[in-house]
Amino acid sequence: MTTATSTAADASPDETTATSKATAPDGLTSDEASRRLATSGPNELPDTSMHPLRMALEKFWAPVPWMLEAAIVLEIALGKYVEGSVIAGLLVFNAALGLFQESRAQATLAALKSRLALTASVRRDGTWASLPATELVPGDVVKLSLGDVVAADVRVTAGSVLLDQSMLTGESVPIEAGAGIQAFAGALVRRGEAVAEVTATGTRTKFGRTAELVRTAHVVSSQQKAVLRVVRNLTAFNGVVIAALVTYAYFLKMPLAEIVPLVLTAVLASIPVALPATFTLAAALGARALAKCGVLPTRLSAVDEAATMDVLCADKTGTLTCNALTVTTVEPMPGFDVAHIMGLAALASADGGQDPVDAAIRSAASKNRVTEALKLIKFTPFDPTRKMSEATATNSGGGAQRIVKGAFAVVSGLAQASDTATATAKLLEGKGLRVLAVAAGPPTAMELVGLIALSDPPRSDSAALVTELHGLGVRTVMVTGDAAATAGIVAHAVGLDGAICPPGPIPSGVHPRKFAVFAGVLPEDKYTLVQEFQKSGHTVGMCGDGANDAPALRQAQIGIAVSTATDVAKSAAGMVLIEPGLGGVVAAVKEGRVTFQRILTYTLNSIVKKVVTVLFLVLGLIMTGHAILTPLLMVIVMVTGDFLAMSLTTDNVQPSPMPNVWRIGHLTIAGVLIGICLLAFCLGILAIGKFGIGLGADALRTLAFIALVFGSQATLYAIRQRQHLWGSRPSPWLLVSSVADIVIASTLAVGGIAMTPLPYAVVASALAATAAFALVVDLVKIPIFARLRIT
Repeated sequence: MTTATSTAADASPDETTATSKATAPDGLTSDEASRRLATSGPNELPDTSMHPLRMALEKFWAPVPWMLEAAIVLEIALGKYVEGSVIAGLLVFNAALGLFQESRAQATLAALKSRLALTASVRRDGTWASLPATELVPGDVVKLSLGDVVAADVRVTAGSVLLDQSMLTGESVPIEAGAGIQAFAGALVRRGEAVAEVTATGTRTKFGRTAELVRTAHVVSSQQKAVLRVVRNLTAFNGVVIAALVTYAYFLKMPLAEIVPLVLTAVLASIPVALPATFTLAAALGARALAKCGVLPTRLSAVDEAATMDVLCADKTGTLTCNALTVTTVEPMPGFDVAHIMGLAALASADGGQDPVDAAIRSAASKNRVTEALKLIKFTPFDPTRKMSEATATNSGGGAQRIVKGAFAVVSGLAQASDTATATAKLLEGKGLRVLAVAAGPPTAMELVGLIALSDPPRSDSAALVTELHGLGVRTVMVTGDAAATAGIVAHAVGLDGAICPPGPIPSGVHPRKFAVFAGVLPEDKYTLVQEFQKSGHTVGMCGDGANDAPALRQAQIGIAVSTATDVAKSAAGMVLIEPGLGGVVAAVKEGRVTFQRILTYTLNSIVKKVVTVLFLVLGLIMTGHAILTPLLMVIVMVTGDFLAMSLTTDNVQPSPMPNVWRIGHLTIAGVLIGICLLAFCLGILAIGKFGIGLGADALRTLAFIALVFGSQATLYAIRQRQHLWGSRPSPWLLVSSVADIVIASTLAVGGIAMTPLPYAVVASALAATAAFALVVDLVKIPIFARLRIT
């Protein structure tokens, strides 16, 4: 994790210098403030949200909606209002789902804005006044008091405050801010009072830059890319086929009244109408399963992205470690023991405060009994300037004792440290531990009594989970704001062995295989790191907890807010972990791959059906001399086939062993090859009906309908498994939908509802032939899947 605290040098040099020179002790004059307000603009984040109506209209401007809209126009032009209404309902359903997902980015920005202060205490014209925070300008002198929210980026000039910046950094421990310390907009004053000078306002604050990055951070999900590529390929292929169909119909001198319905049928046949909805439904079911594992997806696309993730940027504190300082080592100096050192250190530690160091020392001291207890007289809390805390106590004889606990370099200046003590301190620091020295004795003759080393130990399950992720093909790298030495030790302990990236800006073109640890990383650099990994073709998962992590969480294909994350980080992320550690990430990867397999099967099934149906119309026209399907029959096929096949989102499948990749080109080739088998089956049934049984034109349309429905069911069961179809039992919902599809089609065909009736024996014979056809397709698909790497 990282902290937003820094020295004043972190502010823009030019901006800080300019405001400092122009600001008088009495603050700015009203005229000067007005002039600066006109130059710098109001201290607020601009409203860049899109109008809801425009957002809604954009959902109807994409390849799949275009095809549906064209079909609606044709249906209405032909007076087919019922069919047109059904298609319009499908169009609105898909648009509503997309609109819901897009609202997530706006929710993140709204969460950011809600954290900003509304008013501020400002010194203008030599007088303190409460003004709207939007009127602050660089150079203003402001007062920070208990309970205030810092309204802009400021540099403390006098006084001292305890600042809670958890909403920005994710760190739960407040920090002391004295003169010269930079504080950022959105921080909450927990204690004290200070005067500060405004260094940046509005979009130029750290908060504002974070909001801007969140607004602009965008990566097209693999799910969106897959849908677009499928539609593109089907449009290109079926467009050519439909053109050939129209040309042949014209060659046959078919009247226009027959050509238009034929074209409409072909257009309807080529639309993967339920594809977007199926992606959403599969992801929603995956999200529900993940919720039971302690993972809450905030964007449904994150479920699918988890399947393709091959790089995970894991935070150190709280994700790989316990996020709790503990006393690791105590090194007594000659003449002292561990219990004595811990007892003295506890006296120089705050009781019940928010300092994690003091809490860890008091907890460890409570486990050691001290033979001679001292009576505490006075306690001085830790001072970040002096880098130590101290206490005054008396022994049983009434003698005064001064006890000091703090940084080794400071304490060793008060009590002479031996060469051995210095070497021990360096050794412990080299292991990445936080080393404190304890000195005690009369105020004028203190001596060093011992060293205490603290650390945030790795979680007990981290190493096993990192190994499991590696086995799943996910490269885990540590990204932390901590020092390289500390990060390297934790990384080695959890199995992340490899090079540590040198401190500084993220190298251009960096590859995740090059480094195992990125230490000293600022929150802004996480955003850059995600982008660099994505440029090399990786699907990136990023863990984060603070508002300043929001841009990186939004940019990553799968942003993961850890269990201690702020509301802003959670709204920017795609998933929120309820429990600490990587267990939720592993569960997300496995469930994501299950979801991916279900979507993959539906997508392949959709490609097969759309290609075959259009080709069937052409070859059926050549074979019979008339259209073999009507627009109404095509709508029935769409409703019963496409939407009942959405039950594949519940199917029993095995997650793939490695990260999934959308190979739409390979998927299209496989769909065409398997589609040839389905086309041969349908044409065979149609040929038997025309030349063997001698059915009329209307009866042949019914036969073509049931051949397409039955054959599609056989193909679906053949391709649902990457191995043989009997490899796993279908889900109950899939079985129910298949039975419903067959029963509906058979009932309509035998009963002559919306079509010419067929003899029961013909329908039964077609169904029996379908069972044999399923076994044939199952044998054919094995080498096709192996050759095209469909796993």
